[in-house]
Amino acid sequence: MTRVAVLGAGSWGTTLANLLATKGEDVRLWAYEPEVVEAVNRSAENPIFLPGVRLSAHVRALSDLQEAVTDAEVIVSAPPSHAVRGVISRLGGAAAPGTLVVSATKGIETDTLALMSEVFAECLPQVRFSALSGPSFAAEVCEGQPTAVVAAARDEATARAAQQVFATPVFRVYRNRDVRGVELAGALKNVIAVAAGIAEGLGLGHNPRAALITRGLAEITRLGLAMGADPLTFAGLAGMGDLVLTTTGSLSRNRSLGIALAGGQTFEEYRATHRSVAEGANTSLAGAALGKRFGIELPIIEQVCEVLFRGRAPREAITQLMGRELKSEQW
Repeated sequence: MTRVAVLGAGSWGTTLANLLATKGEDVRLWAYEPEVVEAVNRSAENPIFLPGVRLSAHVRALSDLQEAVTDAEVIVSAPPSHAVRGVISRLGGAAAPGTLVVSATKGIETDTLALMSEVFAECLPQVRFSALSGPSFAAEVCEGQPTAVVAAARDEATARAAQQVFATPVFRVYRNRDVRGVELAGALKNVIAVAAGIAEGLGLGHNPRAALITRGLAEITRLGLAMGADPLTFAGLAGMGDLVLTTTGSLSRNRSLGIALAGGQTFEEYRATHRSVAEGANTSLAGAALGKRFGIELPIIEQVCEVLFRGRAPREAITQLMGRELKSEQW
């Protein structure tokens, strides 16, 4: 039995805690919200972020972050990207040297433009870091539907360790050494999903969706290459796999955000009525800023940013994309 601390009790953090507890691990789930801690321990359910899912009796929720992490052999980090630094900077010596950390957060810091691996390298340099990503809706994982993801780490031993922690007969984990590519793909596909939701909300059909997915992947790959990622990563589970799921699946929060924007809601109005985070919003800001830093054109990501934060009408964003200078597909 492995002692695991899961930090963050949103839908994905709770799902991973339940997956590991069902597998037989000793799981402590840290939640920021006291009402989540109380509900998980009282009724084995997270009614705020994962309603209707009966959790394993081996999931124990805690409000004390230090208590959750003390003596943990594995730390699973699953807060929203904007909260990760604040959470892990409080751990200090509670995370022992060599502890395996698995980051399940798909996002980029908007102020520093740091990936989660870079945040951990700065705040907890003593741990072994890996990133878990891929096409994996929380609800379907909870149902036991066959799912395939990727665990990325810079050294083979760490990737194998993360792979072994999470693998089950219905949750297949592949290895990858391209941490940067896996993290970029997992974060930026959320922005393309917002664009796909906008297109759907405007009543557009299959042609525009296919164009968005294909050209969105081209943007993500171009930026990834400029930042030193392996191009093959973007054809894999963290790239094309997660992009297809998030742009087409009805369970996608980012796609739902796009549909709401197309219907006339502002991002502020949407955020006021949805407690779960749609990571694609802030990631559009970070992605656009990274494009400028590396001199990479990211027209879809930039237009999503314009709609979310600068008041551009969704139809005008599509007009801007379609009216750009004609180019070679390879550029």
